[in-house]
Amino acid sequence: MAKKSKPISVSASLRDPEKQDGKPALLPKLRFPEFRGDEGWRIATLDSVCEILNNRRRPITGNERTPGPYPYYGASGIVDYVGDFIFDERLLLVGEDGAKWGAFEKTAFIAEGKYWVNNHAHVLKPFAANDTLLESYLTMQDLSPFVTGAAPPKLTLGKLKGIPVPLPPKPAEQQKIAECLSSVDELMAAQSRKVDALKTHKKGLMQQLFPREGETQPRLRFPEFQNAGDWEVDRFDQLLEVIDGDRGANYPKAEDYSQSGFCLFLSAANVSKTGFKFETMQFVSKEKDNALRKGKLKRADVVLTTRGTVGQFAFYSEEIPYENIRINSGMVILRTKAKNIVPEYLYSFTSSEVLNSYIKNTAFGNAQQQLTVGEINKVQLYYPSPPEQQRIAACLTSLDDLIAAQTQKLNALKTHKKALMQQLFPSPEEVQA
Repeated sequence: MAKKSKPISVSASLRDPEKQDGKPALLPKLRFPEFRGDEGWRIATLDSVCEILNNRRRPITGNERTPGPYPYYGASGIVDYVGDFIFDERLLLVGEDGAKWGAFEKTAFIAEGKYWVNNHAHVLKPFAANDTLLESYLTMQDLSPFVTGAAPPKLTLGKLKGIPVPLPPKPAEQQKIAECLSSVDELMAAQSRKVDALKTHKKGLMQQLFPREGETQPRLRFPEFQNAGDWEVDRFDQLLEVIDGDRGANYPKAEDYSQSGFCLFLSAANVSKTGFKFETMQFVSKEKDNALRKGKLKRADVVLTTRGTVGQFAFYSEEIPYENIRINSGMVILRTKAKNIVPEYLYSFTSSEVLNSYIKNTAFGNAQQQLTVGEINKVQLYYPSPPEQQRIAACLTSLDDLIAAQTQKLNALKTHKKALMQQLFPSPEEVQA
């Protein structure tokens, strides 16, 4: 069931483009059948269709906040929960400073129920436009041209008031569009809950499948291994090679990189919580690759980030479509040297509470966290027999595949909504023309 939007009335301040300087009617690319014969959309400024309630918002410093059940909103959404509220109605919030104003960066969002708003978000009460319609259009639009200043940049009240928004002439059409987009939001929310539930299940399973620190057996074991005895435990340097990236004189300079080439040269930005990501890539030539001594990946290697965002892991499986890969100096390679360690199990172990707790407590540095090879070598690896390792790895890989598939469905819904919004609204370029 679509979430309800507030009833609206038609504002006399709207102007009809068909009657403005002889311009053609302002129309979206996609219109519901029952409205296709209606007149063109009209343009309003935000202050002509919304009451601004900024005088009612109030900031609370961190040490003055009393914890409680009520959301405390800032420029980009909920930043805390407090013990009191100043609003008890459905309103539209738009980031004033400290926000992101690019297209589809969720500059605008609806708050409802009881909540508090600080002075980093404008507070709008639509009276002549559907609030979900406004939220969707403001989210779709790049608002950065209305932002002024640099330290920090700010969407001032004056600029906010003058933002043009296109509106269908009939409240019924506004409501229809709002209900359509709300239904997609509900599908996305349900899919997001499914992904979160799978991640929570995996986290709980990991805590059961690996021994806790100081213990020699896990709390959960597959039936065929329940009588297999205690697990072994050894330091990384007894079982693995820990290989860092090349830092020598031949280390690539800015001019050595290109968008295509012989060898993919990874940075920490290419490693996420879920493995490798290849949105941004840089390559080096075969000659530069040959000049480097360390940091070349082999299949079944595990990569660990050691500087900046410390503790992200990725597995160089056969499915990765790049044959030549090197890492930069902000990462290390974990390569099995003991025959009784299954590489896929090693990668599964990187998600264990034991290892992540060690990294959290060992990494040092304030401006930029770091983890040294010496400290990595001291990590304790808990491991059973190779067949049990393979069984654990297969189970967790299957669960990872399921999470990835459900995440892909969520991303497909987000892409669908983005495309739908671009079809259901006139383009921002037409609105501002």
